[in-house]
Amino acid sequence: MTTTTQAAVVESPGAPFTLQDVELDDPRRGEVLVRMEAAGICHTDLTMAAGHIPFPLPGVLGHEGAGVVEEVGPGVTKVAPGDHVVLTFTSCGACASCRLGHPAYCTTWIPQNLIGGKRADGTSPISRNGAALGGRFFGQSSFARHSIADERSVVKIADDVPFELLAPLACSVQTGTGAVWNTLRPEPGTSIAVIGVGAVGLAAVMGAALTPVNEIIAVGRRASQLELAAKIGATMTIDSTGVDLAAALREATGGAGVDYVVEAVGNPDVLKAGIDALAPRGAVAVVGAPPYGVEVSVDVHRLLPGRRVLGVCEGDSDPDRLIPLLARLIRGGRLPVQPLIKEYAFTDIQRAAEDFKAGRNIKTILRFDT
Repeated sequence: MTTTTQAAVVESPGAPFTLQDVELDDPRRGEVLVRMEAAGICHTDLTMAAGHIPFPLPGVLGHEGAGVVEEVGPGVTKVAPGDHVVLTFTSCGACASCRLGHPAYCTTWIPQNLIGGKRADGTSPISRNGAALGGRFFGQSSFARHSIADERSVVKIADDVPFELLAPLACSVQTGTGAVWNTLRPEPGTSIAVIGVGAVGLAAVMGAALTPVNEIIAVGRRASQLELAAKIGATMTIDSTGVDLAAALREATGGAGVDYVVEAVGNPDVLKAGIDALAPRGAVAVVGAPPYGVEVSVDVHRLLPGRRVLGVCEGDSDPDRLIPLLARLIRGGRLPVQPLIKEYAFTDIQRAAEDFKAGRNIKTILRFDT
């Protein structure tokens, strides 16, 4: 048997999102059928749609999902029909990283989440007129009214948090907060600079505001985003337009340098500035992703006083632990995600994607009930 649903299909690299009827397999062992209520658009979705990273097209993208479980496949014990869930990245659960609680560094992460588009046996859970489509993007492909999700992608959440606030937790919010909490782990009284104040950067600001740091410096180029950063926890903002960023960060810390940096832009010059601005024993968390092959030149002697450059994927999150915590912080009013969000009907996905790409909003959320 199959389920017919509506999905946003990308036919070829650079093609728009178009709404079409597709068929979903019944959930197999370890899979969950989810009725989608909200999904976030992320830069990674647009990068894949543009063809900058290989993914089997035509296909269905989407990796910030939230919805309600309708059916579970054999062997699934993690969730049950009726549960509210967030859909996030998947992982194998068996490699050393997964066993140690770091599934974002799973040895199968890239094929399972980014470029595979299929199950391990080579089949796809999504088809159109009998022909398989690229699916299982981040174990979910949530740009559809229903999703066949991998059990390891699904995180059960209490049913008292709105779906539009839950969807960003799947990627952007857990990435930003996790970069601060899990990777940098700032000590009391230290300083942190967040370079880039999109959804991930602002999530890092929120996360930093819940730690005992003394200074939170938000760096960006859009006045509205810097103003929002100040409202949600930044103690200082810097408009980086036309400035020597490393010098500005050192000046902001009285010449001592910044203890911690979150680089959420994906620009090699910005990353180098962040490294150059570090205090001794300081650390940069590299979150932004430039095109493959981009390199950064670093003076090795800058690193000898204990300075560190740390790559970060998905905030080094264990989703089953971090995402429910983020949901509780939202419910308690301690994680102000709402100001970042602009909602669109799922049927307006192409306009939503264009507005997001043009920088007209910070966190774009598609709603399926409109």
